[in-house]
Amino acid sequence: MNLSEEIIKTSEYLKQGAVILYPTDTIWGIGCDATNEVAIARIFNIKQRSLNKNFLILLDQVEKLSLYIEHIPLIAWDLIEKTNRPTTFIYPNVKNLPKSLIAADGSIAIRMVKNEFCQKLIGLLGKPIISTSANISGKPTPARFQDISQEIKDKVDYIVDKSFGIVEDVKPSTIIRFIDDYNFEIVRE
Repeated sequence: MNLSEEIIKTSEYLKQGAVILYPTDTIWGIGCDATNEVAIARIFNIKQRSLNKNFLILLDQVEKLSLYIEHIPLIAWDLIEKTNRPTTFIYPNVKNLPKSLIAADGSIAIRMVKNEFCQKLIGLLGKPIISTSANISGKPTPARFQDISQEIKDKVDYIVDKSFGIVEDVKPSTIIRFIDDYNFEIVRE
């Protein structure tokens, strides 16, 4: 199967509400259509994660931010453009996303994905996807596909062919929280 065929197949699973195991630009992740509340609930269940710990979402294009954020802080544009390694930004004022994804303070974590597979998958799906590490909450984050537990593999609906899973930067993304139009804080380097 080539890349295009794998993207089409994975997109079809996501459209049907499936939970997938897939490569991102940082690690292998568990994901689903970020607008599908049933699939999101399944990920919480698979990970045995507390409902008050939110997931981040991946987008393929910076232009799509305005679909999910009421007001994008002015400094965001500079930071997004200048970051070289995978960086997750926490934005206030979320819209058009399920409540289960929105933190108690009304924010959401979003990363512009640079991984070709993810970019094309999100583009074809036309919606953001959830990204969370492929482990049970509290257990070590697997760095490579072969480190993912069989328990996780058995609980997802579809596993992307591992030949498309060359993860380039095997560590969690940097996390930056926007405070207002001009200020931010680094949550994780």
